Amino acid sequence: MGTAMFPGERPDRLEEECAVFGVYAPRDDVARMTCFGLQALQHRGQESAGIAVGDGETITVEKDLGLVTQVFSESSLAALQGKVAVGHVRYSTSGGTNWEAAQPHISAIDDVLIAMAHNGTLVNTKRLRAQIVDAGIQLRAGTDSEAAAKLIGKFTQETHHLREGIRKTMEMIEGAYAMVLASPDTLYAWRDPSGIRPLCLGELPNGRGWVVASETCGLDIVGARYVRDIEPGEIVRINDQGVFSERGVEPRAYAACIFEYVYFARPDSVLDGQSVYQARRNMGRILAREAPVEADLVLGVPDSGTPSAMGYAAESGIEYADGIIKNRYVGRTFIAPTQELRQLGIRLKLNPLPSVIAGKRLVVIDDSIVRGNTSKKLVAMLRDAGAAEVHLRIVSPEVLWPCFYGIDTDTREQLIAANMSHEEMRSFIGCDSVAFISVEGLRASIPDVKTPGFCEACFTGNYPVEIPASTVRDSFKTKADFARDFEKESADSSIALA
Repeated sequence: MGTAMFPGERPDRLEEECAVFGVYAPRDDVARMTCFGLQALQHRGQESAGIAVGDGETITVEKDLGLVTQVFSESSLAALQGKVAVGHVRYSTSGGTNWEAAQPHISAIDDVLIAMAHNGTLVNTKRLRAQIVDAGIQLRAGTDSEAAAKLIGKFTQETHHLREGIRKTMEMIEGAYAMVLASPDTLYAWRDPSGIRPLCLGELPNGRGWVVASETCGLDIVGARYVRDIEPGEIVRINDQGVFSERGVEPRAYAACIFEYVYFARPDSVLDGQSVYQARRNMGRILAREAPVEADLVLGVPDSGTPSAMGYAAESGIEYADGIIKNRYVGRTFIAPTQELRQLGIRLKLNPLPSVIAGKRLVVIDDSIVRGNTSKKLVAMLRDAGAAEVHLRIVSPEVLWPCFYGIDTDTREQLIAANMSHEEMRSFIGCDSVAFISVEGLRASIPDVKTPGFCEACFTGNYPVEIPASTVRDSFKTKADFARDFEKESADSSIALA
């Protein structure tokens, strides 16, 4: 809950790494289509944006730090002419926030350029990078996406087939990934064997071409008809000969990220046949049954909490009200605030309506609590506006474990629910009560998925793809664990000195 407003701040919710978009349409302005597709997917990443276009002979790329509308202009789009394009918006969890880390990544395979974009995170990047460096290949960006692109280039040179280079790379990489790649004349798309990150295929009208995107809202904005999801482990190749599919690696047990339905995806998207909006309404209904409370109004924290708040109100019989207004023109900014503005905190993005909430007992519905700081500011803001009681109801279970598949949590030490009881959280946040939906309730709210099976690792600690021990050693520790380690080390030191 509460995306960070200022440079250097950590957001107080789980943050998605990025989104990808690709189009093959020889008769269309593919750069402009990709720009609109990225704008539809901007919610998945706001740190950088990029588009690469293939014209049959070579690849041209334009990318920079900032939002899509900050990076691209009429003149820059006009310079990107071709028949195939891939695009990317990024929220960094691997590598830094710099131009080199912005995507698409450009690599040369002999005399041919390719451009690749990636949504997700690889968990075996350290080992891959060591192997790449040992092979004499230079790395510059420090990202797992660059490592994958370099491997594709290496294997393509060895096999003389780009799709074989992709397949052999898929055999080596581990983690979550939905990737798109443009050669000068062909579009490729592929997905990890567990299907953790989403990727779908759409068709443009009148046989004009094909589109791939992280969400169906990316298809909608360019008028493409949703055809299907890219299957786990599948490689799709699109060129002037048509659409071709082949198995890259054997699929595993399906494990789509369940948090896509809670927060990441846009409410108008459809994931694996399930309406995201309807799933969020269902979450509110189930939460009302699991955690009822006497109150006067139900409020949703915009935007992701709104459908769930409507569901909670419908199930509980408590009136729904728009009591929190969101400034939709305040997003991530590279303009540093004054200290006075920084102290305003959440009010730059959310503002209460005292005329609605004064003297009322409120049920406030939000998607998650990760670190707790923004929830604390929100409750204080509502009390300042005259709320008599504030009861937080959260439509995701307690976030207890870090994510290693492309979500911005590094250690259990950061997670408030891993370090506090419900009563301690309630006291810290300052609300009258706090409750979370159960894991079973969350699953039940998503009944229409075509292929059931979810990654719920952030709630349960059950990781569908094995995490290297070196990565998780400190990431799994809570503050209590660190305190025990410190006490043990101090005791051992005292014994040694004695």
